[in-house]
Amino acid sequence: MIQEQEFSKRIDLHVWKRLLFFTRPYRRDLIILIIQMIFLGLVDAVMPLFNRYAINQIAIPGRLDRLLPFAAVALTVIILQAVNVRHMIYLAGKLECHIPYDIRKAAFNKLQTMPLAYYDQTPVGWLLARLTSDSRRLGETLSWNVVDLFWASAMMILMMLFMFILDIKLALMVLVTVPFLVFLSILFQKKILYNFRKVRQFNSHVTAGFNEGISGAKTIKSLSIEDDIHTEFRQTTRSMRDFAVRAATVSAVYTPLVLLLGAVATGLVVWQGGSRMHEALPAAIEYGTLVAFISYAVQFFDPVKQFARVFTELNYAQASAERVISVVDMESGIRDSQEVLNTYGSMLESNRDQWPEFHGNITFKDVTFRYKKGENILEHFNLEVRSGEKIAIVGETGSGKTTLVNLACRFYEPTEGQILVDGVDYRERPLLWMYANLGYVLQEPHLFSGTVRENIAYGRQGISQEQIEKAARIVNAHDFIIEMDQGYESQVGERGSRLSTGQKQLISFARAILSDPGMFVLDEATSSVDTETEHLIQQAMQQALKGRTSFIIAHRLSTIRSADRILVVDKGRIVEEGNQKTLLKKRGVYWRLYTNQFMKENLQLSSDDRS
Repeated sequence: MIQEQEFSKRIDLHVWKRLLFFTRPYRRDLIILIIQMIFLGLVDAVMPLFNRYAINQIAIPGRLDRLLPFAAVALTVIILQAVNVRHMIYLAGKLECHIPYDIRKAAFNKLQTMPLAYYDQTPVGWLLARLTSDSRRLGETLSWNVVDLFWASAMMILMMLFMFILDIKLALMVLVTVPFLVFLSILFQKKILYNFRKVRQFNSHVTAGFNEGISGAKTIKSLSIEDDIHTEFRQTTRSMRDFAVRAATVSAVYTPLVLLLGAVATGLVVWQGGSRMHEALPAAIEYGTLVAFISYAVQFFDPVKQFARVFTELNYAQASAERVISVVDMESGIRDSQEVLNTYGSMLESNRDQWPEFHGNITFKDVTFRYKKGENILEHFNLEVRSGEKIAIVGETGSGKTTLVNLACRFYEPTEGQILVDGVDYRERPLLWMYANLGYVLQEPHLFSGTVRENIAYGRQGISQEQIEKAARIVNAHDFIIEMDQGYESQVGERGSRLSTGQKQLISFARAILSDPGMFVLDEATSSVDTETEHLIQQAMQQALKGRTSFIIAHRLSTIRSADRILVVDKGRIVEEGNQKTLLKKRGVYWRLYTNQFMKENLQLSSDDRS
């Protein structure tokens, strides 16, 4: 099970630089948006000067003749500001929608290139949280919060400039609180970021809990462990709530402290400016200038408050950014070499015209394999499989059967040694070439929501109904399909819930046949079906596997009678090898497995007869 990665303890500029890569297609819109925010800040910074002019040049002197031109200028600025805000909202909304879409697309494309081992270790909820809530938060941050920084920066800089032009002493009175603000921001950053990271981590656990609780509902109910599952889920959500409350509390304390500093600055301006109202020139200050300074002292902390808010959001989004970028930038342990990429292209854009023909000769050459930080599963393993040969693999649970097949399919790669396909190390061929020539039928086949026809033709473009029916007939699925309420247009339900296990097996088999693979793998394909369906699958195997290299992992030994070779595997070693007739004559490991299974089946039949 993959664990939550611990990231840096402060804002990581590298993560944000990597994230800004997703704004490149919208660079023009982003630049326009930034210019609009700067203009917005300029107008906000100029407004107190308008008030100063109205008081000093119109109200106090009584110059009403200046009122109309002043009103016309003010109205023009307001109209321009309204148009600017309208267009700014449109652009920000556009970025908010498009950036998460691009992030999710990049992450999804990356997931398509990840090996089977990654999905064995990664919870679904862990991925869902990153592709949904984390991506959405990043879209909001890059569209609204980042541009707010430009508005706040422009407004603060311009207000400081105007204040210093009007009166240096009063300007310093306002700015004296800034060092305290910087100190508070540094002090609160660590606590805010820590709590928000914990919230995002537990959000993944909550999403995983929902997924497992729904997908495993039958198992949970059959074991009557609803209370235990509910208790565990409640503990997870409670932990998420606790950290969310802590994060909100820290943020709630931070913002009032910023407002307090603003109130202190305003008080200093009123005190100092008021005392200078009645002083002699040049120390005296005009009434309109004092009003403008009071406005600046109050408004100066509006962008500061926005900084505080955006700062909090950036801390929150930092946790999301780290998690999303960790998906987008993750490196697959099994991937095409640069030489293969140069020759054949990437996995998602492979040049299939240059692919070599697949014959199906598989050679294990002194192969050693172990999972990370584990002991060897295979050690100096050698095996030669000829093209078109049907290989059955049997053995006790944990003997290495599935590992052997996963290595042959390149779902995993050897830790040491080589696996040759048609005489060439398969690491010198594209991954997609290997997978495209592979037909895999699982013990629990996965069907997608949709119709029977859509599931058989899944992933294939331009497939005719005749081709679909031909594949279904080959695997003996056609008869039960046409008996369904809408034939090939019948809905299979989520994960094939409307079909029996055997029917799902046959449809999965037909889907594999339609791709015309050069190599077949049947992983315990008959272990969960009834005798009649097993017979149908055996007949399908006779036709479908003809001329194709095939590996059959078998639980029911009756399904491998026609295998060219049976490999009896124990602890990663082949302890017996041969066809069924030869192995039974040896009266060795295979004979014991076969005899024990035959006796169990007879006992089961006798029990059924008595009942």
